[in-house]
Amino acid sequence: MSQTPFTFIDLFAGIGGFRIGLERAGGRCVFTSEWDKHSQKTYRAWFGDVPHGDIRAIDPASIPDHQVLAAGFPCQPFSIAGVSKKNSLGRAHGFKCDTQGTLFYNVATIAEVKRPAILLLENVKNLLSHDKGRTFEVISEALDSLDYAMRYQVIDASAWVPQHRERIFLVCFDRQRFGPSPAFQFPTPPVPHLKVRDILELQPEPKYTLSDALWSYLQEYAKRHREKGNGFGFGLTNLDGISRTLSARYHKDGSEILIPQGDGKNPRRLTPREAARLQGFDDELKIVVSDTQAYRQFGNAVVPPVVESVAREAVKLLEPLSVKVN
Repeated sequence: MSQTPFTFIDLFAGIGGFRIGLERAGGRCVFTSEWDKHSQKTYRAWFGDVPHGDIRAIDPASIPDHQVLAAGFPCQPFSIAGVSKKNSLGRAHGFKCDTQGTLFYNVATIAEVKRPAILLLENVKNLLSHDKGRTFEVISEALDSLDYAMRYQVIDASAWVPQHRERIFLVCFDRQRFGPSPAFQFPTPPVPHLKVRDILELQPEPKYTLSDALWSYLQEYAKRHREKGNGFGFGLTNLDGISRTLSARYHKDGSEILIPQGDGKNPRRLTPREAARLQGFDDELKIVVSDTQAYRQFGNAVVPPVVESVAREAVKLLEPLSVKVN
């Protein structure tokens, strides 16, 4: 498969899920920002780069030129009056007014100053309904005011990895380069082929097996909620299917994804390596932090194979521009 060479920046980088996917699609990273020291440690071990810190302290003008801006920005509410209300009053609005004080504001400011051809943004599915839809409305209006044409889609990573994981991807194209209606389509998901058992280690350490006390607690907790008609409880995983969504809280008890063991053993949680595999990270990427931090990092990460698939479709539009990488 041919690749279009391009440069990109990796904002809110975490452990580099975006970077892996974008590099596989032909990209070269020229700048990274991530404030968490544990994630910085992993990022340095994997890529040899120490990310810049807090994005709010970075001068956008100091960031190298790039074709693609990638960011898995946090979902935050906007506190100002609604865009539609300001429109009805005939008052001007723009991203600086509407998004001030949020981390999305910093993303939008960098986009304004550096004018990358493509923005590739990712967030939780609930971004669409967050704050009764106002958050997504303000983001859409802000991107439009910056003259970017946005396409978005909720993608379930289960076509790439054996995990139900829905995330929204926003792919935005500079209208000054691509015109008002860029010919972009999201990728067709591949035929799923991985099952949970495919990512399991052959001999996991005994420490990942739940203690009798924790297993009893989880069963009792689930029983109480069933009696109330709620669906809360642990997730005993079908090894020939896909798992629930891996979350950053997995380190607490592992209850959302438990692995049955048979032979009268209590179920166990995923090992950190299995959590990495469940997210699409290769085994050669060494885990250099504690189990707790590893679970947090993988639970927060974007799935690299999904990023790669979306990026390949997006950067096809760069080819007619004859963009050269310095």
